[in-house]
Amino acid sequence: MQELNLPTYSFKTKTTDGAELIFDGIRNKFVVLTEEEWVRQHVLRYLTEDLGYPKGLIKCETGVAYNTRMKRSDIVVFNNKGIPEILVECKSPGVNINQATLEQAAMYNRTLKARIIFLTNGMIHYTFSFDESGNLVNLDKIPSYHEN
Repeated sequence: MQELNLPTYSFKTKTTDGAELIFDGIRNKFVVLTEEEWVRQHVLRYLTEDLGYPKGLIKCETGVAYNTRMKRSDIVVFNNKGIPEILVECKSPGVNINQATLEQAAMYNRTLKARIIFLTNGMIHYTFSFDESGNLVNLDKIPSYHEN
């Protein structure tokens, strides 16, 4: 897999029936290793190992109801009260992060109402928050668990 613009981590992988799998420490199971999953697993490790977020506050591929349809957000980080704090949208390294990516995350966030949105393809990262008026504001980075 491609080297990403995120810290380097060691991952447990295996091959089953010709499919390469990677262990997801949040879901506690092996999942198919795609380019997007490679990015997601790096972000999960970054959140837990570098930013200090407890694994118990993180959910992967959470179902989000939007209108009459169910969608899946890549990663949601909750606070200690179970309120969504950070919505993460992961893309494959070859996929551009653009207005459509932001609109997809914003659509999920209409339901979740997370305070921070993080968009990444593993190479380029965008972090946004909301001001008092509800406008998007660029952040330099995701705050650590202890800064949040």
